[in-house]
Amino acid sequence: MNIMDFNVKKLAADAGTFLSRAVQFTEEKLGQAEKTELDAHLENLLSKAECTKIWTEKIMKQTEVLLQPNPNARIEEFVYEKLDRKAPSRVNNPELLGQYMIDAGTEFGPGTAYGNALIKCGETQKRIGTADRELIQTSALNFLTPLRNFIEGDYKTIAKERKLLQNKRLDLDAAKTRLKKAKAAETKSSSEQELRITQSEFDRQAEITRLLLEGISSTHAHHLRCLNDFVEAQMTYYAQCYQYMLDLQKQLGSFPSNYLSNNNQSSGTPVPYALSNAIGPSASTGSLVITCPSNLNDLKESSSSRKARVLYDYDAANSSELSLLADEVITVFSVVGMDSDWLMGERGNQKGKVPITYLELLN
Repeated sequence: MNIMDFNVKKLAADAGTFLSRAVQFTEEKLGQAEKTELDAHLENLLSKAECTKIWTEKIMKQTEVLLQPNPNARIEEFVYEKLDRKAPSRVNNPELLGQYMIDAGTEFGPGTAYGNALIKCGETQKRIGTADRELIQTSALNFLTPLRNFIEGDYKTIAKERKLLQNKRLDLDAAKTRLKKAKAAETKSSSEQELRITQSEFDRQAEITRLLLEGISSTHAHHLRCLNDFVEAQMTYYAQCYQYMLDLQKQLGSFPSNYLSNNNQSSGTPVPYALSNAIGPSASTGSLVITCPSNLNDLKESSSSRKARVLYDYDAANSSELSLLADEVITVFSVVGMDSDWLMGERGNQKGKVPITYLELLN
């Protein structure tokens, strides 16, 4: 029974306090009651904390979009995180593209230029996918998690103490109002005592709030270190991707296209991309200009045959041409009346035209 009486009294007291705060707040909004202003330093700290919270949320959300553009995947990860369970591993876009390329290249034939190029591109895309996965993991651990901890931890504590400070301020101003309205000496004495208590509680809560808010500077310093970690993770990722693509570009020097532009097949010699900076103005090939090495020119002017190493893979466009594989050695010779960009190639019993830009004569 005593416990029930205590609970009822406490409930009544809480209800009275809530009503008093509501009345004070309403009168302040209507301009009918005075309001105790916080000191300028505390106001600046509160503004700084609110600004930090707003921009931290925006940066965090946009970083999540950057690392995981798929909104459905982000929602799934969020649900698993709230359930305290590990999200199932999924293939990312570069890895999926890489697998498609590898499968296509395998079906077209690894021995063909296009099939081989697809496989090499696919392998590079999968490596980029792995690097992408590492970037996401590192960024989530070293950058997103600290930002989220601030929003869900430190700032929630600040918001709670700030709300408590607002309530203590309303109690203080309500006590001031009651003191002004007090007429009887006994009532006035009681109001003065209430004012001293509410002022003390307000000052104490203001100090607690101020100490918490001054920690925002430490938060900024911590987030700066996290930002440096994020930049380093991105730098590592882009450096890896650049190196992967650089290696791929070198490999693709041996995978030329038989089409120059608008899918129109050239009547001359296809020029590998890797040679585009090495060839100069000389013999014309369709819309391209190429240079024939002097030793190949000498061979074309003679009737003798020579051994030549194949520089790049080449798929024969028709039955009159000979398909080539990089690094194989074939016999080449000139035929009267043949286009200046071609030689006749011979490999065992196989014979056909071969483009001179794909060859290196051996001594």
